Amino acid sequence: MKLSDEDLERLSTKDLIAIIRRLEARLEALERDARERMKSKAVFSKGARNANPGKPGRKPGKGRFCNRPEPQPQAQDTVEDIEVFLTSEQQLCPACHEPLSITREMATIEDTPSRPTRVIRRFTVEVGRCLHCGQVVRASHPDLGPCQSGANAHQLGPNVKAQALALHYHSGLPLCKVPHVIAQSTGIKLTQSALTQTACTLSDQGALLDKHYMDLKEHVATSAVVNTDDTGWRVNATLAFVMGFFTTDTAYYQIRYRHRHQEVLEVLRPGVKRMIGTDRGTSYEASAFDQEEMQKCLSHLLKNLSEVEKQKTGRAKSFARHLKGLLREGLELWRSYQDGKLDLPAYRQRGAKLQKEINDHLRDRVLSDEDNQRLLDGIGYQEDRGRVTLFLRHPEIEPTNNRAERGLRPAVIARKVSHCSKNDRGAKAYAVMKTLFVTLSLRTESVVAAFADLLRGHPLPHAAKR
Repeated sequence: MKLSDEDLERLSTKDLIAIIRRLEARLEALERDARERMKSKAVFSKGARNANPGKPGRKPGKGRFCNRPEPQPQAQDTVEDIEVFLTSEQQLCPACHEPLSITREMATIEDTPSRPTRVIRRFTVEVGRCLHCGQVVRASHPDLGPCQSGANAHQLGPNVKAQALALHYHSGLPLCKVPHVIAQSTGIKLTQSALTQTACTLSDQGALLDKHYMDLKEHVATSAVVNTDDTGWRVNATLAFVMGFFTTDTAYYQIRYRHRHQEVLEVLRPGVKRMIGTDRGTSYEASAFDQEEMQKCLSHLLKNLSEVEKQKTGRAKSFARHLKGLLREGLELWRSYQDGKLDLPAYRQRGAKLQKEINDHLRDRVLSDEDNQRLLDGIGYQEDRGRVTLFLRHPEIEPTNNRAERGLRPAVIARKVSHCSKNDRGAKAYAVMKTLFVTLSLRTESVVAAFADLLRGHPLPHAAKR
C-alpha cells in the first residue's frame, strides 16, 4: 500500500527503518533476477538452466564399446606394406641381455592425400552456324549439359557437387562454410550462391532429382509400415512445417504451411493397407484415418503418465504407475523379440496375455481423481481403436515413434542454426535434398558416391543396408 506524505511524517523512526529494510530486500531481489536474466544462455533455450545436469559421456549399459577394427582395402585404395624390424640392440632383453622371442603384430594408419588431385576435363566442342539463318548446332557429349556454353561453359563435376551438397544437407554444415571446406580439401572454388542455385535447379518440378523425389513418395505411400511426425519450420519468416514419413529403407520429407490431415493424406493416401506409427497429434485423429491401423507412441504416453503420477500422492498414484508398468513390460517384450530371444508364436502368446491385462486396466469406469479419469478416457479411447497395443499383435510396427523422431532431428538442428528457407523454391530444394540423402544413408554405405551417381543419371539403389 502506498503511503501519503502525511502518513510518512506521522511514522516513527522504527517504522521508517522497517519500510526501508523491506524496500532494500525487494530491490536486492529485483537486481538478482535481472542478473540471472542477463546471463548468457544457449540459443533457443527454454527456461532456466538445469540445476543438476547429468554426467557427460557414455552411460553404463548403453552402447557397445569396441576397438577400431582393421581397415579392409577396397579396389580403389592405395595400400602400402611397410615392415618394421627390431635393431640388433633391441633384440636383446634390456634387463638381462638375453635374446628375445620375436613375433609380429599388425598396425595400420588410414589417411588421405593432403589434397586430392583435381580432375579437369577439357572439351573442345565443334559449333556449326548457318550462314543463311544463323541457326547454331553444337556437338553433343553425354557429360556436357545442353546449355554448357558461354557464361555456363565451366561447371563442376558430379563428385564435387555431391560432396558440397552432402556437407550442407546431410551433415548439417552451414551453407556459408561449405565453399571454404571444399576449397581447403580439394582446391576447387565455388560460391554459396552457386551451391544454392544448383540445389534449386536439380529440385525444380520435373528436374533430375525431382523425379527420384516423386518415386520415393510413391514408395512410402505403398509401404506396409510408415512412421510419421512433423516439426516447425519457416519459409520467408512465415510459420510452416517439415513433415517426415519413414520406413526401414526410405525417408520422405515435405514442407507445408499447415499440418492437417489433408497434408498427411497427400502422402498416405487412403485405400492402402498399412500400419502407421504416430504421436498423439490431432492431425491423425481425423475420420479419414478411421480405417487405418495405427500405433500411438508409447514414449509420449509414458511421459504423460509420469507427469500425472508425479503430482499425486497415496492411492491416486496407482493408476498411472500400474499402467506404466504394463506398457514398459510390452516394450521389453518387443525388444526381446527383435533381439531374437523369442519366436513369433511365443511373442504373440505373451502379447495377447499382456494386452488382456492392459484392456482390463483401461476398462470403462469412473475414477475419483480427475487427472486419472482424463488419462483413462484418453488412452482408453485409443486402445478401444487398437492404437495402443497394435505392436503386440504386429511386431513389425515399433511401439514408439522414435524412427520419425530421429529422422526429423537434423531438421530441428538446421532450424536452430539457420533462418530455414527464404522462399518456396528453397523449401522444396531442402525437402528434396533431405529425402534423397537420408534415403541413401539407409540404403548404402557411401552416400556421397551414391548421390554423385544420381547426378549422372543412374537410378536409386534399391537394396537396404540391413
